[in-house]
Amino acid sequence: MAHFAELDENNKVIQVIVVHNNELIDENNQESESKGIAFCQSLFGGTWVQTSYNQNFRKNYAGIGFIYDPELDQFNLPQDEMPAL
Repeated sequence: MAHFAELDENNKVIQVIVVHNNELIDENNQESESKGIAFCQSLFGGTWVQTSYNQNFRKNYAGIGFIYDPELDQFNLPQDEMPAL
């Protein structure tokens, strides 16, 4: 299963959904994030980015309220929720 995060206009995660891997398979029988994004957009519209439940990419698993940084290509906790060091 794959997970996709919907972003608002400020790149804040507003929902995360699970998408069956069959929806990601391209014409070369490979998983494709763009196919998953197109699937999510066909159902809900909006802006979507794949996230990794196992944190294999994009630093953190996206949760509601997380912020997606497109320059670093990662999800981060919002600044007001970051733990003090």
